[in-house]
Amino acid sequence: MASGEQTRAAIAAQPEWLRAVPRGRRLPDARVVYTGCGTSFHAAQTGGFAVQALELVVGRPPPDADVLVVVSHEGDTALSLEAARAFRGERWLVTGKADSPLGELCEEVVVATPEIERSWCHTASYTCAVAALAALRGEDVSWLGDAVAEVLAGPRLAVPEQERIMIVGAGRDWPTAQEAVLKLREGTHVAAAAHHTEQLLHGHLAAVDQRVRAYVLEGEGRAAERARAAVRALGILGCETTLVPTRHPAVDIVPFQLLTVDLAAARGVDPDRIRRDDERWARAAAATRD
Repeated sequence: MASGEQTRAAIAAQPEWLRAVPRGRRLPDARVVYTGCGTSFHAAQTGGFAVQALELVVGRPPPDADVLVVVSHEGDTALSLEAARAFRGERWLVTGKADSPLGELCEEVVVATPEIERSWCHTASYTCAVAALAALRGEDVSWLGDAVAEVLAGPRLAVPEQERIMIVGAGRDWPTAQEAVLKLREGTHVAAAAHHTEQLLHGHLAAVDQRVRAYVLEGEGRAAERARAAVRALGILGCETTLVPTRHPAVDIVPFQLLTVDLAAARGVDPDRIRRDDERWARAAAATRD
């Protein structure tokens, strides 16, 4: 039976949690590389140059950096721990839990949320990590809570009829596209895919037709020009497409969080446990552990 109570509660809590994100600390004036896994890696990408934790572990590419910023909500992600242990410079952790294996390892710990998010379909922990990273770079994040509250109170994206969903973005919006797709896949089990705007226009259109529902993140400048080109191309193919205005990664993800819980309800799916309440998917998740 569909529930999603924990996911909906976390989405609703975001304005309050964002207003409480720490703002007083700054990263050193040094070369910084960011890392994480899953949702945390998407958040890490909003900070600057980011590398998947596994890539740092295998040494491809070796980071030319003085500081490693690890994003991990509970501070115990195995590959993120390996990456932090292998790094020879200063290590910072952005997390929801001060006491953790990564917290013990890192020189600096920034607790971005007031508690650990209960839903496994992470929403508030993502937006708060994004805000915390922005604050560490000296960005004003005081407006983000109110901006997210406006989105929550405003119109929502309609639940699509199509079984295939595509989210397109570039530049500042590329992490949002990836995170939005992850929410839809783990929260509703649909076949969703993220495409970089320019990559979409170089071959991927061949697999697109009226059976796909597309959302194109607008961006700004040259990225916005290419986004509009993508919308034109998708329209010619009969693909129902929405051009989605964007302003900040912590705000832009929220319409897709809401779409996730709405689509999950329509499909009779519980997003809270990201399908781990099914024995087969639970065994599959367990099989990924070393």
